[in-house]
Amino acid sequence: MGPADQTSLEALLRAANRGDEGAYAAFLRAVTPIVRGVARARGPGLAPEAIEDIVQETLLAIHQKRQTWREDLPVRPWLYAIVRYKVVDAFRARGRHVQVPIEDFAEVLPGEPDADPTLWSDAERVIARLDPRSARIVRAIGIEGASIAQTSADLQMTETAVRVALHRALKRLASLGAQMIDLDPEARTE
Repeated sequence: MGPADQTSLEALLRAANRGDEGAYAAFLRAVTPIVRGVARARGPGLAPEAIEDIVQETLLAIHQKRQTWREDLPVRPWLYAIVRYKVVDAFRARGRHVQVPIEDFAEVLPGEPDADPTLWSDAERVIARLDPRSARIVRAIGIEGASIAQTSADLQMTETAVRVALHRALKRLASLGAQMIDLDPEARTE
């Protein structure tokens, strides 16, 4: 539909709002394919019968709310808003789930991202600058996933002492990491 058709839609709805039943029927016939197209575009994964339900609900909403259209504004944005809300309602009614067979996407799903090979060497380089006990605590809890209790038993320390040492080590790591970034010429931006 071009600009002339848009004006035609507006003229039809304007006449319909003034009681012209023929104009109203013509308006509904003209907007039905538009509503159907918008519903299909906004409702990917919905079954064809769900799309037709949205079309019917939209046409009903147009009938009930046609007096809310402001005659000084274009018809299409008003129409699109109604369709959009009806599509959202359809998804809500279906529990916000779209049923799409996984086979349709199996070939295009991204794989697991590769780990950064420098990540561990960079982390180890910074951890190595800590005192040996702090480095051991950080490695045990932060890298190996040990618990505070397990680490305190392994190091023969109280859990509170391990927590305090870990907190201090993490603060020191943050400071060391910032210093290393400042020293790294590749990390500087010109």
